[in-house]
Amino acid sequence: MAATVAQGAPGIPARWTSSAKSGVGTALSEVSPLWFTLSHGILNEIYHPRLDSACTRDMELIVTGPGGYFSEEKRDAAHEVSTVDAGVPAYRLTNTATDGAYRIGKRIITDPKRPVLLQEITFSALKGSASDYRVYSLLAPHLVNAGMGNTAWVGEHRGRPVLFASGRGTCLALASSLPWGACSAGYVGFSDGWQQLQQGGVLDPVCRRAEDGNVALTGEIGFSAADDTALLALGFGASPEEAADLAFASLKQGYDASAKVYVENWRKWQAGLHKLDRHATSGLNTYRASTAVLASHLSIARPGAAVASLSIPWGFNKGDDDLGGYHLIWPRDLVETAGGFLAAGDGKQALQILTRLRTIQQPDGHWPQNAWSDGTAYWPGIQMDECAFPLLLADALRRAGHLPRAKLAGFLPMIESAASYVVRNGPVTGEDRWEEDAGYNPFTLAVEIAALLAAADMLDIVGKTEPANYLRETADCWNDQIERWTYATGTPLSAEMGVNGYYVRIAPPDTSDAASPKDGYAPIKNRPPVDSDRLAEAIISPDSLALVRFGLRAADDPRILDTLKAIDARLRCDLPQGPLWYRYTGDGYGEHEDGAPFDGTGQGRPWPLLAGERAHYELAAGRRDRAESLLATLEASAGIGGLLPEQVWDGPDMPQRELRRGAPSGSAMPLVWAHAEHIKLLRSLRDGAVFDLPPQGVERYIKAKTTSPRRIWRFNNKIRSIPTGKMLRVELAARGVVHWSSDKWLTVRDDKTIENAFGVHLVDLSVDRLPPGSTIVFTFFWPDTSRWENVDFTVCIEGSDSR
Repeated sequence: MAATVAQGAPGIPARWTSSAKSGVGTALSEVSPLWFTLSHGILNEIYHPRLDSACTRDMELIVTGPGGYFSEEKRDAAHEVSTVDAGVPAYRLTNTATDGAYRIGKRIITDPKRPVLLQEITFSALKGSASDYRVYSLLAPHLVNAGMGNTAWVGEHRGRPVLFASGRGTCLALASSLPWGACSAGYVGFSDGWQQLQQGGVLDPVCRRAEDGNVALTGEIGFSAADDTALLALGFGASPEEAADLAFASLKQGYDASAKVYVENWRKWQAGLHKLDRHATSGLNTYRASTAVLASHLSIARPGAAVASLSIPWGFNKGDDDLGGYHLIWPRDLVETAGGFLAAGDGKQALQILTRLRTIQQPDGHWPQNAWSDGTAYWPGIQMDECAFPLLLADALRRAGHLPRAKLAGFLPMIESAASYVVRNGPVTGEDRWEEDAGYNPFTLAVEIAALLAAADMLDIVGKTEPANYLRETADCWNDQIERWTYATGTPLSAEMGVNGYYVRIAPPDTSDAASPKDGYAPIKNRPPVDSDRLAEAIISPDSLALVRFGLRAADDPRILDTLKAIDARLRCDLPQGPLWYRYTGDGYGEHEDGAPFDGTGQGRPWPLLAGERAHYELAAGRRDRAESLLATLEASAGIGGLLPEQVWDGPDMPQRELRRGAPSGSAMPLVWAHAEHIKLLRSLRDGAVFDLPPQGVERYIKAKTTSPRRIWRFNNKIRSIPTGKMLRVELAARGVVHWSSDKWLTVRDDKTIENAFGVHLVDLSVDRLPPGSTIVFTFFWPDTSRWENVDFTVCIEGSDSR
C-alpha cells in the first residue's frame, strides 16, 4: 500500500503526561542506555540515549468490541503494580476494566543487551470471548524532549511490518512477536489512532505517514484464541534500520532470557548494600524501593550524573516549552542523592557523584543551578547552598574512608575553587534552596558555614594551614550573625504565638532603610502580583531546622524551640497518614484551590521530604519515637509502587482531578531527593544519630562556643554596623588601600590590604576599642589604577552583640 500522509498536520499542541509515576526502571547496563516510567497502568516517558532525553509521551492499549465498545486502559481500568523482587524494578502490571470486560497483564523491563524496551502483554476476556475484542497499541513519540517535529510511519523491515518514528536524530521502531493487524500513523487530536477508533471503531488504512508534527502510531496486536500473549519490542537507534534491527534481536532472544539478566543485575547491586530493610503495612520493602529509585536515575554514559526525577511536574498541562522538567541535574539534589548512596553503603557510587560534580564545576568555582547530563547549564540562577554542598560531600566521603589523603589531593583544586567562591560571594544567596529568592536564608547559611569548616579540615590535611584558618574565620563571622540576619523578635506573630522570636524564611540583602535584613520585605514567587511581597518577619519556614542538621545550633536551643512552635502553628498540616509541612508561609508552588494544575501561580502543598527532615531533627533532640512515627508518615505518603512525591494533596478529595487528601498531587513523582532522605533516615535510626551531621560545627559552636572577634565588610555585603569590641575586616577583589577615620576625618589612617590564598585582598581595621556610638568612615585608593573610589562608606559601632 502506498504511504499516504494523514490529515490534520501538525496536530494539536503537544503535551506531556501525568507526573504521578508508579514505577521507574532501567537495566543497569552500559549497553542499554534506556530508562522508562510507568503511570496509570501504562508506559509513560521512555528516555534514550541519555536520561535527560525523553523520547515518548506514553504507550498504552485501546480495546474495542461489539456495539461500538471502546475502552482505554489508562482511563477505564483499575491498575495494580508490583515488582518481581524487592528493589528490582522489573514490573508486573494488571489492568482490569472497570466494566468487567477484560483484564490485561504486563511484564516490563529493558533489554540489558541493547536499548530496547520489552513489554510482554497478556489479554484475557472477562465478558464474552477473546475473539469479541480487538486490542491496539497506541504510541506517542516525543523525540527528543518534544512532541512537535516528529515523523511517524508504518513500514517494513526485512519483510516484517514495523511502526517507525524519527525526530532530532533519534529513531524508534515498534515490533511485535504476533503479526500486526491494521496499523496507522496520524496527527494527535485529528487523525491519530485514538480518534479513528473512538469515532469509527477501525483504523483508516490510508493513514500510513504523519510528518513533522505531534504524531501517534497505532497497531492492532494479533491476539487470537491460540495466542493470548504478545511481546512488544520498542527499539531505539540513530536510524530506522538500526532501531528495527535491535527490536527484532530482542524479540528473537525473548522476554525471559532478557529478564533473567535484568533481575540478576539488580539483585547483585542490592546485595552489596547495607541491610536497612523495612516493610510498610502493604508489605512493600520501602528501603529497597528507595534504593532502586536512586539507581534508576543514574546516567550510563556519564557515571555519577543523576537527575532529580524522571518526571515533569503537572506534565499533562505542559508542552514543548518545558524541555527539562525535572530530568535535569541539580547539584543540591545530586549531593543529597550521593548521601543516600553513602547511607546505604555504596560509597563507590557516592564518590562517582563527587567526581561528576568536579567535571561540571564552573571556572570561577560555582556550580550551575541545574544542568543537562553533559554539564551544559540550563537555568542561570546562583544558589549558594549548591555551591557549598559538594564540599560537605567530599568531607563526608573523607570521614567515611572513601577519600583518603592520596585521593583527596585529586579533588583539591575543586575544593579550593568552591571554597573560594563561597567566601567571596556568600553569605547572601542569589536564590534559596527553593530556587526563588535572594537574601539571607537559614538553610543556605547553615550549608555555607558547615561547608567552610569542612573545607578547612581538608585543607589542613594537605598542609594548607593559612587558607584553612581563613575559612574558619569567615565561618565564625557568619555564624555569629545568623540571628542578626534571620531571627525576628518582638513581632506581632511572636506575640500571637507566645514566643520570644523565630527564624524567618529569608531576609533580603542589607539595605540602607532597614535596621537589619529581617526588617525588610521578601518577595513570594508563584503568587499573583497583588500578593507577591510580604514583610520578611511574616514568613517562616522549616528551613531553620538546617541549623541543627548541619551542627550550628543545638536541638534544644531556645530559639530553635520557639521557631518549632511557629512552624507547627503555621505550616503543619495533619493528614490521614500523619503530619506534613508546607515549605513556607504563602508558598504558591502547587495546584490552585480548585485543584487546577500549577500554571505559574498556585498554592503550595505539603512536602513529604520535610517530614524526613523533621524526623532527623527529632532524632537529634533525643526523641526517637517521634522520628520513627514521622518515618511511617513519610512512607505512607508514597503513591502506588512506593514512589515518594514532591507534594501531596491537602484539600478535599477531587476524584475528577485524581486528587485525594494525603495522596500524591500532580507535582513530581518520584522525587529522588525525598528517597535519599528516606534512606538517610533509616540509616540514622539504625545508628541512633543523624547520619549526615557534619561534626565540625558541633565541636566548634555548640561545645566550644567559638565566637568571632571581627565582622567583615565587602562590596557584596556592605554591613552598616558592628558590635563594640569587634575588629572590622575589609575584603576586596583587588589590591587596595583603606583610607579611614573614626573621628570625622580629624585623624586618618591608611591600611594596605594583603592578598590571601583565595585571591581575597583583606585588612583588619583595629576598631575593637571604639566605644558604642562611634562611626567609622572609609574609602579606597586603588594603586593598580591610581584612582580613588570617591565614595565614602560608614559603619557604626553598636552595643555588645546580643547573640
